[in-house]
Amino acid sequence: MIPSLSIRVHHVESFSHVNGPGVRTVIWTQGCDLHCHGCFNPATHDMNGGYRIEIEELADQILSHSAQTEGITISGGEPLLQIPPLTALVELIRNNSKSSIILYSGFTWGSIQQLPDIQKLLDNIDVLLAGPYIETHRVASAMVGSSNKTLHFLTQRYQESDFNKVSPAEVIITS
Repeated sequence: MIPSLSIRVHHVESFSHVNGPGVRTVIWTQGCDLHCHGCFNPATHDMNGGYRIEIEELADQILSHSAQTEGITISGGEPLLQIPPLTALVELIRNNSKSSIILYSGFTWGSIQQLPDIQKLLDNIDVLLAGPYIETHRVASAMVGSSNKTLHFLTQRYQESDFNKVSPAEVIITS
């Protein structure tokens, strides 16, 4: 029997219009030790915050409405602090839907390429936005928070112009 994997998550938003092209499910992972000054989401930093969810359960949740979404966006916290469960999740999504996958990381592209076990994850995502948020380089446009961030198109699914069409903000009211 294969042991189940879980991932620490801060929040999942099923129908976002500002986290990539089209309507997307957004997963904010929990845990970040980068401490970027001016981070817009410091509630995701606590390594023990958020909640744990089994990869299969999260995948089922995402796949249950994949026909109404273009794809998923994974942000944080720092998603790459959880490479094994994240890889399992994106493989399940990729193998069971036509959803696109976008990943944000505060690590630089060079650092990401040096991470152990990273290639399998990269093979299953379409776009990677890499680099720490630097408040003095703030641009906050086209999904890029600061000008030092780099955009990496790992498949032919999107091009840079697709990201220029993304709305700058949305308001989500929950009960």
